[in-house]
Amino acid sequence: MMEAETGCVLIVDDDLAMRESLESLFRSVGHGVLAFASAQAFLSEVLPQRPCCLVLDVRLPQMSGLEFQRELNRLRIQIPVVFITGHGDVPMSVAAMKAGAIEFLTKPFRDQDVLDAVHRGLTMDAARRQALIDLGALKDRCGQLTARERQVMALVVAGQANKQIAAALGLSEVTVKGHRAQVMRKMQASSLPDLVRFVDRLSSVD
Repeated sequence: MMEAETGCVLIVDDDLAMRESLESLFRSVGHGVLAFASAQAFLSEVLPQRPCCLVLDVRLPQMSGLEFQRELNRLRIQIPVVFITGHGDVPMSVAAMKAGAIEFLTKPFRDQDVLDAVHRGLTMDAARRQALIDLGALKDRCGQLTARERQVMALVVAGQANKQIAAALGLSEVTVKGHRAQVMRKMQASSLPDLVRFVDRLSSVD
């Protein structure tokens, strides 16, 4: 949970008093904060490279909160969003949640409710960022395999035995065993299920 506790809360609200109130609340529990009066101001900022959660007002000048959420999705800016509004309704909240918001709070809301929502968002973003790091490391390990080792790995995860792999590739079983051992070592897989999970993870992002 340390990542969530030291994350950064991004606030977009055109109400100065609300921005200052939220900023004080989040700083009081140890979060970093960046506050903006509009979606355009947010988009012009270089975002911090640490877990973030966006607290977003629905009613904003020029671009509404819901329009801004769609723009973030279009730009593939993946930040958990907590909506706040003094003028919410059911269709609006449904639209926000369908677009990926994790919470929709109506003003006045309890401090603890928004803190809980933000903590959840920061935890989610920390997990997403760690998954990207892990995937990058996995890609690096896979990149160390030779073309032959990749062939062997594909057949291994398909469930073929060494004898079948040897016949398919025109190799001896001893040679296949050697390649298989290299695959396990380079991929840092301690078992066949580990290797299968790694290959599934790689194939899911191809």
